[in-house]
Amino acid sequence: MKTGVFILLFFLLTTEATLAQRECAGQDYSRTVSSAITFRDLEGFINTHTLQQTAGRLYKEVIKIPVVVHVLYHFPNQKIDDAIVHEQLALLNECFRKQNADTVNIPAVFKSLAADCEIEFQLATSDPNKRSATGIIKKYTPLGNWGIDDKVKFSSEMGDDAWDPKSYMNIWVCDLNKFAGYSSVVGGAENVDGLVIDFGAFKAGNKTIVHEAGHWMSLLHIWGDENCGDDKVSDTPKQASYTPGCPTGIRITCGNAPTGDMYNNYMDFTSDACINMFSNGQKARMRSLFEPGGPRNSLLTSKGLDTPLIFESPLPDDDPKWLEPHLYPNPAKEELKLDLTYDARWLGTTVRIINIQGNALMTVVVNAKTQTIDVSRLVPGMYFLAAKRTDGLSIRKKFIKQ
Repeated sequence: MKTGVFILLFFLLTTEATLAQRECAGQDYSRTVSSAITFRDLEGFINTHTLQQTAGRLYKEVIKIPVVVHVLYHFPNQKIDDAIVHEQLALLNECFRKQNADTVNIPAVFKSLAADCEIEFQLATSDPNKRSATGIIKKYTPLGNWGIDDKVKFSSEMGDDAWDPKSYMNIWVCDLNKFAGYSSVVGGAENVDGLVIDFGAFKAGNKTIVHEAGHWMSLLHIWGDENCGDDKVSDTPKQASYTPGCPTGIRITCGNAPTGDMYNNYMDFTSDACINMFSNGQKARMRSLFEPGGPRNSLLTSKGLDTPLIFESPLPDDDPKWLEPHLYPNPAKEELKLDLTYDARWLGTTVRIINIQGNALMTVVVNAKTQTIDVSRLVPGMYFLAAKRTDGLSIRKKFIKQ
């Protein structure tokens, strides 16, 4: 790996959000996963079908992708309004269909290369069981933040399971550590397929979702993740590295005169206000994945946008009343209630009642989110309720028995 890449990683990990540009974790994430499709096989497939795409011999209709957005919130203010989701999908479609107003700012030298990718994203109307859906899932999680380890994609890890990635594009929105977002690797494990976007980047005018959707369809960073690297697209000029800020004019690197860097491309790290295009070559590369035998082909026959067969009334929100273990009433006479609604991982844990001398007088196995504990036989006085999970998290609460 070249020196420029180490500098890039250091920059991503240490710079404040206002300066770190796109904060895409793609390069870090790709090191941690393996792909069922080898890089050579994938590139071979893409190269063959990209040439046919550019020759106009392949799939010509607008590709419509069913989307499900999983919002994992810990605090009430993270339970974002549906309007924000719709706004981000609208932005995604504008950028992929070259309908964004800022196309007028595309540098003249690149205007002829700017593509309407003819790819659209729509919130799912039908879930995998053919039930009616809005395409938006909002789920409370006891975890305050997430890393790039894909745990947010599993209910068993307090995240939310993916819908069938052969039929849906999954997007998880959460409090993501350090980065604005990341995408799964094309051809990787199906149960982690999709995008993860930080709450801070899932908002009006932020184009992180556009950048990560490009990765999800095999696009690399414009500089190929190394000094003067190769992004596997023929009509994007080589450039030295990512672009900070919002430059103007021609920026020559890697001998790419007379055009200079395509810093206005969605796959650079340039500020949101100054990225405004995918190239024709990038379009062909993305659409090649939907050809027969391609890793995204099954989305063309998805039922996710069909009229559902089953219509059900939505279940009421089951938000916890507390964001930490809650013990009541206190003082107690006959029984205590331990409210663990905020974190189902306490189920199966043994709770101990301890006197002030440190002696355990009772043990109770938690079998409900709100556990009732009979304390009627305790003599009046002060006691402690204590428990410890296998992951090291513990509870210690004081209470009075009347």
